[in-house]
Amino acid sequence: MDAAYVFRVRFRLEPARPFVSLEPASAETTVTLSREAPEPGTDGWLFFRDTLWRGEVADREYGRRLAAEWLGIPERTIESVDFRELRTDAEYFDALKTAIAADLEPFKADDVSDALSKYLGSSVRVTDASDRSH
Repeated sequence: MDAAYVFRVRFRLEPARPFVSLEPASAETTVTLSREAPEPGTDGWLFFRDTLWRGEVADREYGRRLAAEWLGIPERTIESVDFRELRTDAEYFDALKTAIAADLEPFKADDVSDALSKYLGSSVRVTDASDRSH
């Protein structure tokens, strides 16, 4: 099983020394960040439910804090965090759907498809082994 949450993070570079300066136009950069998705049913597997809503980061400030922590940079430098997709193989996606179906109540959803749509929107990409680039 293999899955990752993929985010686009835009941040400003800040010099570590006062005698160094950056050209304003070159001080901002954007990176694509992948965060491993915990196996369904294990600690942290509800990250999508607790962090996303309709395929977007539900709490922008929380998203900025997470990105700063993951990148090891000051939170003040994070300009934006956008969720791009849950990139998953079929085995992980099946396990995710099974885990959701086992306890639908916390998702406040009628069925698994509703739960996935509610939190991930249409931002799920199921890949096979030859598609993986991470």
